[in-house]
This record gives sequence, C-alpha cells and structure tokens, in this order.
Amino acid sequence: MKIVVLDGYTENPGDLSWEGLEALGDLTVYDRTLPYDPKIIIDRIGSAEAIYTNKTPISREVIEACPNLKFIGILATGYNVVDIAAAKEKGIPVSNIPDYGTAAVGQFAIALLLEICHHIGHHDRAVHEGRWKNSTDYCFWDYPLIELDGKTMGIIGFGRIGQATGKIAKALGMKVIAYDKSVTESGQAIGTYVSFDEVLSNSDVISLHCPLFPETTGIINKDSIAKMKDGVILINNSRGPLLVDQDLADALNSGKVYAAGLDVMSAEPIQDDNPLLEAKNCIITPHISWAPKESRQRLMNTAVENLSRFIQGDPINVVNR
Repeated sequence: MKIVVLDGYTENPGDLSWEGLEALGDLTVYDRTLPYDPKIIIDRIGSAEAIYTNKTPISREVIEACPNLKFIGILATGYNVVDIAAAKEKGIPVSNIPDYGTAAVGQFAIALLLEICHHIGHHDRAVHEGRWKNSTDYCFWDYPLIELDGKTMGIIGFGRIGQATGKIAKALGMKVIAYDKSVTESGQAIGTYVSFDEVLSNSDVISLHCPLFPETTGIINKDSIAKMKDGVILINNSRGPLLVDQDLADALNSGKVYAAGLDVMSAEPIQDDNPLLEAKNCIITPHISWAPKESRQRLMNTAVENLSRFIQGDPINVVNR
C-alpha cells in the first residue's frame, strides 16, 4: 500500500517515529503542503491508496482526481478539512483521532487562566530586566493578582476535555458549573449542569470546550457577553470561530471582560487585522494546547491503528459512515 502524509511536521517535528506507518506500506511524508493549491495536493497524493492530513484540505476536487484513494486519515480530532460527503460517495472512510489530548488541553486551559491571574511571564521578564533588584520595596506587581479559590468556573461543552478542565478547576477550590446538551454521570461528579444563560450570568471564569458546529459558531458575541458578569475571564482553547473577534475585543477594551486567554483563532495563523491582537488583557498562543509529546505520541498510535484496522477490514473512528 502506498501511504502519503501531506503535512506531518506539526505532528512529528523529529521527536517521534513514523515506523508504525512504515510497517503498513510504502510511506512518503511531507512536512508541509501548500493548502491553497489543489494541483500540488493532487500531485503529492498521486497513486496513493491511503493519505493523512492535518490541515491540508481534501476537497471534492482532490478526491475525484485521485481514483486510487481508499482511506483518508486525519491527524487531529476535527475533520472539517475533508469533504466527508464526497469521500462517502466514493466509499472512502475518513478516520479521525477522537481522544488523544484530553489531559493536555485541559491543562493548557488552566495554564491560560493562571497566567491571567498572575502574569508570571511578565513578572519573570521584569525581574530579569533588573526591576526587582532596583525596587525600593521588597516585592512588586504590575497587574492585579487573582485568587481562584471560591470563584465559579463555567464550562461550555462538558465532554472529555471540559470535564478534565473542570477537575483541575475543582482542585483549585473553584465551584464548577457547566452547560452541555448531554448530561453524564462523570460530569455530575465534577460540576452542576445549568442552562447556557446561567453559565453566562453566574461565572467568574468561562471556558469554552464545545465542538464547532453551525449552531455553536459565534456563540460568544456581543449579546451573550452582555449577559456575563462584569470583569469575567474568558478562556478558549477549543475552536476559534466559537467567538466573534470584534465583539470580544470591544468587551476587553471596555473592561466588560477583564481578560481573555486564547489558543485558537477564527483564522489560523492569526491575521494582522485581527482586533484581538490590539485588545487589552488578551493572551494569545499559537494553537499549541494539543502539542505535548505525550499527546502527539497517542495521536500517532491511533493514526497507525486507524489504518491497520482499515486494512483488516474493520475501520474505526470513521466520521462519515
């Protein structure tokens, strides 16, 4: 079997091994493939029977131009980069990686929150610049320092990652409330399920952990922000389009939202005209919640298992059955 990985660098910049896929066929790995040129994508797929993509789009045009294609693997959980309907019409299963970064993403959500509460990076730089040495006081701080114990964490989307975030928040002494269409026993053991509006109005911190669907696109907007507490903190390391950039920037600049910690953006990489780049108290990181080596190794293991099970005639994690 000929196997092509179209954009393997972010999954494996050199600290992992492709040997699991190499054992399944003739493997070619490209670090990056230009996402806006279908001809390059088609040329690189060539006669491959199995391909893997992270962010390289696999459109209907690409699928129809690659008649040998029998399997599409996604090196991620989200699968909006693949035209899954076109793949289904051709009888091509599309398999994603549903659960590999739960602990890492939950940990990162809390890391964003703690950075907002303490601005550790800023104060570290201040010390190295000599400000502590030259201070007339025995200590100093440039931002309000926030204690989380006793405050309310509201989580929108209380699946695996939302619950992982909730567990850490609970360990910090926070009260956890959550909104999700599905109520689970595991979720009830961590927090209290409430309505969407109750999360908005009762939370000191709101953390987004829901998937991106038409009904969740832009759920954080000027109207929903108006229902939040003054001075709320917002965390989003789920999907960038869950919030309206300009509405959040306006709320940050007015002080309605005290601070935001964002690891995902509406367009990635972030564009120069994004208003959040200039907004007050807005921490932005380059979509790295998922990227610890441990979680990437789990991703790799599942990617290999997905293709192996397809070869055996029992495909798993198929999103277009």
